Amino acid sequence: MGWERSERSLPSQVEDGIADSGQSRLSQLGYKQELKRDLSVVSNFAFSFSIISVITGVTTLYNSGLTNGGPVVMVYGWLIAGGFSMLVGLSMAEICSSYPTSGGLYYWSAKLAGPSWAPFAPWMTGWFNIVGQWAVTTSIDFSLAQMIQVIILLSTGGANGGGYEASKYVVIAFHGGILLMHAILNSLPISVLSFFGQLAAAWNIVGVFVLMILIPLVATERASAKFVFTYFNTDSAKGINSKAYIFVLGLLMSQYTLTGYDASAHMTEETKSADVNGPRGIISAIGISVIVGWGYIIGITFAVTDISYLLSRTNDAGGYAIAEVFYQAFKSRYGSGVGGIICLGVVAVAIFFCGMGSVTSNSRMAYAFSRDGAMPFSPLWHKVNSQEVPINAVWLSAVISFCMALTSLGSLVAFQAMVSIATIGLYIAYALPIFFRVTLARKSFIPGPFNLGRYGILVGWVAVLWVITISVLFSLPVAYPITTETLNYTPVAVGGLLFLAVASWIISARHWFKGPITNIDT
Repeated sequence: MGWERSERSLPSQVEDGIADSGQSRLSQLGYKQELKRDLSVVSNFAFSFSIISVITGVTTLYNSGLTNGGPVVMVYGWLIAGGFSMLVGLSMAEICSSYPTSGGLYYWSAKLAGPSWAPFAPWMTGWFNIVGQWAVTTSIDFSLAQMIQVIILLSTGGANGGGYEASKYVVIAFHGGILLMHAILNSLPISVLSFFGQLAAAWNIVGVFVLMILIPLVATERASAKFVFTYFNTDSAKGINSKAYIFVLGLLMSQYTLTGYDASAHMTEETKSADVNGPRGIISAIGISVIVGWGYIIGITFAVTDISYLLSRTNDAGGYAIAEVFYQAFKSRYGSGVGGIICLGVVAVAIFFCGMGSVTSNSRMAYAFSRDGAMPFSPLWHKVNSQEVPINAVWLSAVISFCMALTSLGSLVAFQAMVSIATIGLYIAYALPIFFRVTLARKSFIPGPFNLGRYGILVGWVAVLWVITISVLFSLPVAYPITTETLNYTPVAVGGLLFLAVASWIISARHWFKGPITNIDT
């Protein structure tokens, strides 16, 4: 298991005068090198790590964690979700080593499903992947818009001091402005994005360590170790009494955060020695995120003393739990919450980098999917400009993410359903090629330089079963009694995507979509 070659593994070597093993493998797979191959393994890791962004996920979903079980669920649920996410990542890394292309998951499905299922398998995987990615970008940038709203609220006096609380229309305007900035930045050459990616990774790591130490240190009241590691909150769950049920709902914070590491696969056509460095990017991004994120959760939770007050709409942050923790920590010690607002600014920058990396990953997936003719107006989206950037795919991703966020104007329930595709839809896309790897391609799969050896099948099955499990668990009602406002619309959103993908296949795509199309003579 690891960086080894079996008799049936693909070599990591250069051939036919091509100076890079990843480019050589891309050529063997039938694709021209159209994007600039300029990323190191550190840069590849940085893209995935900054999209996972534990500061972003934990901060924006800390309310959910506190409500559903509190400290115990967050501290131990993180390790459970992290462990299973690593198994999913290991299986993906093994496949990525064999097929290092920007198409990533959907290309893998095409190759692993075999000729009889090939066109249908990549069609389903591709649409779950790209819509899931767009939902991730929507969610990240909307959470940044909400964070900006909270920063403004606290800076103008807080909810109890006449502070300015932005309307939903102002929040959506913030969201549009953030996406515009992300589209502009993603129009720059990959060398510039590589710099921002590494800066983002450094910001996330340093930011986490600063906040996890600073906040409990500044706070005048701290929780005990017993509270942080053993307290199970059942007081905030809405009509749910079962601890097991509450624990399951609390896992969402962890599992939502630990997504987006497919970015390392989507960036492989721009990564040097991608058949080795793509897998390294996936595995290291998950591993470091799990360790750093656990520290962040523990550090912040030591500053939590009154869960019901943190979740209350009557506090200064209007019920935004982590914002209130930061604000009160500084206010209680120094008489002013300015330090807490600055700390929220650190988080906001991390979320900004997270969204920027997400648009990068979206655009590469759209570029590859349209290169194979799977999207409407495909020739438009897979064009690259003189700087070898898929510019049209960048702007398409930004526009679609903005349109998805418009649902928040009608109903936050509808918006949350849309965003649920970010977790479930994306993980279904992760699981499909792994499923094909352990079933249809069990005997025919030829591993690349990174492979799991004899453990590949076992790890793959555990990964697939975990995705099935979370897909069911996160579709359960989150509150009782069930009303239009408390209904969990996740199955509706994911089922709707499944219906549209299958229907479009039956009605139209099966007549013309043949799966990945090579663009050089092999």
